[in-house]
Amino acid sequence: MASERNLVANRKSLAHMVRYAARRPDRIVPHLKRAARDRWLAFKHPDHVNYYRAVMASDARRNPEAAVGSRTHERWLALGRMQFDYLVEHGLAPGARMLDIGCGNLRAGWRFIDYLEAGHYYGIDISPDILIAAKRTLAAQGLQAKVPHLTLTKDLTFDFLPEAYFDVVHAHSVFSHSPLEVIEECLAHVGRVLAPGGYFDFTFDRTTGTEHQVLREDFYYRTETLVDLAARHGLRARFMEDWEKLGHGQSKIRVSV
Repeated sequence: MASERNLVANRKSLAHMVRYAARRPDRIVPHLKRAARDRWLAFKHPDHVNYYRAVMASDARRNPEAAVGSRTHERWLALGRMQFDYLVEHGLAPGARMLDIGCGNLRAGWRFIDYLEAGHYYGIDISPDILIAAKRTLAAQGLQAKVPHLTLTKDLTFDFLPEAYFDVVHAHSVFSHSPLEVIEECLAHVGRVLAPGGYFDFTFDRTTGTEHQVLREDFYYRTETLVDLAARHGLRARFMEDWEKLGHGQSKIRVSV
């Protein structure tokens, strides 16, 4: 569970950065390199989706598992297992149809593919580089016979997907890297593809203080901001306290029609 200090911290503020640098001097050089990359990619790609696609291309070249936020293979496996176990404990059945937004290199996706009936997993991502890594994961796990759908997308309108089709829509560590207009686009359209009784789970970096972003990569939102945004598009939203207790670091909201 996130500490109160972390929840109120403004990571963009100079005071926070100085304190963090004093505690973790080993992170200064990596941050400066990241900041330099951020400025260059932001200059080349003013549009956020194109910008973050370039970020993923850069990260995936070095290490696809680190590109999705896992510094070690053991952590990659553990975070995928956490996502999988949580949804199964919440009733995910093998016959369900699942849309995995920002599926990455199938950190959790390969477990869902293995568990669900053939053809019932749909993974989408903005990054062609990470989808190539996803195909490698699929082959390494020997799951070709499950014929999952892995699709490149430019936006979150879901206009190529059928109405009222998915029992579960899932977005892990997507909104933590998204400006509010991208999140709103998703919430404006996700209700159309949700089946009756279906739900959409998404994680986000939560703050109880000032909403802020670090570079163009990490965004911190108040819970009520996202709950109100969902309501604006006819969705009921609730904060998932049981997820918070797992200690993942991000928070989770579930929305339904």
